[in-house]
Amino acid sequence: MSREIISIGNELVAKAAAESGCEFFAGYPITPSSEVMHVLANVLPASGGACIQMEDEIAGVCAAIGASMSGKRSLTATSGPGISLKAENIGLAYIAEVPLVVVNVMRGGPSTGLPTRVAQGDVLQARNPTHGDYKSITLCAGNLDECYSEAVRAFNLADRFMQPVFLLLDETIGHMSGKAIIPSLEEVKASIVPRKVFTGDIADYKPYKCEDDQPAVLNPMFEGYRYHYTGLHHDDMGHPTENEQVCDDLMRRLFRKVENHQDEIELNEEYMIDDADILIIAYGSMSLSAKEAIQRLRKEGIKVGMFRPITLWPSPANRIKELTDKFEKVLVTELNLGQYLGEIERASGRRDLDTLLKANGRPISPLEIIEKVRGM
Repeated sequence: MSREIISIGNELVAKAAAESGCEFFAGYPITPSSEVMHVLANVLPASGGACIQMEDEIAGVCAAIGASMSGKRSLTATSGPGISLKAENIGLAYIAEVPLVVVNVMRGGPSTGLPTRVAQGDVLQARNPTHGDYKSITLCAGNLDECYSEAVRAFNLADRFMQPVFLLLDETIGHMSGKAIIPSLEEVKASIVPRKVFTGDIADYKPYKCEDDQPAVLNPMFEGYRYHYTGLHHDDMGHPTENEQVCDDLMRRLFRKVENHQDEIELNEEYMIDDADILIIAYGSMSLSAKEAIQRLRKEGIKVGMFRPITLWPSPANRIKELTDKFEKVLVTELNLGQYLGEIERASGRRDLDTLLKANGRPISPLEIIEKVRGM
């Protein structure tokens, strides 16, 4: 049976992490994500795990990667400036194929920006959180239920695809308090997808020798299976190489392991679009304002629906194209100056989309959406 709980979004993320098998957290306090660490500081040690406040964000992600290398489900949480600091070592996790969940509770930026205000300004950062070539997996919670469920899904995807998975909240969702309906603990345990391990002869173990659209199989450290970790391009055993074919195969595999399995990653919500004349595209806390606006507009006889990508990256480009072909009038609303708009324009091939954008740390209210739609 499902459970009902009164909580804030950040605490639900922490609860989901602990209940889905996370055994290690390392990070540094930063508004508006600190509650994730506050909760795990009590919960993880009580269940045999560890939660460490490191000296800075860089050390936090390094420790989290190290714990994951030892076979533990591992988490770090921060906000946009912390992601900037973690960027170099996030790149290590991509190329070495180390699973890791990174929670980013977005606030106003760039730089120190508006630490206590809401924003969705890290959407493009989540697509390319470090330099080089790779395919990001980024989930975005749009309500309190999803702060829990998407955290669980993030750990499963990290272990399935052996790479960092980002979970975006924004300040509104992270600090919103209310009732969440979450799966039973039994359902969560049954949904856990453990990472693969090699069980054959040690002499036959080559962690990076795999099919061209599959992730590496990295056995936990200290269990007898030896291989090399490096941030350099590497061969089947992880040893650095500059062989052009080996390097090319590696990079293309990092793409294919995500691109060829997008059906396992993509998740969207479609709200009242079957009979709609106008389509709103929104994500995160903006979807809550959009739903309220849609309900009020329909009482006026204006038929509006909403498409919400829950998986932001890789983007649901095919579905975006299908819907924007169907609707003449499309409104994109974001708490930034159009970071996802560019992806929607790319996917749809359109440049005539209406927009309602704000980047001053304040939310967009249902009334603002209503007035915008009336004008359309």
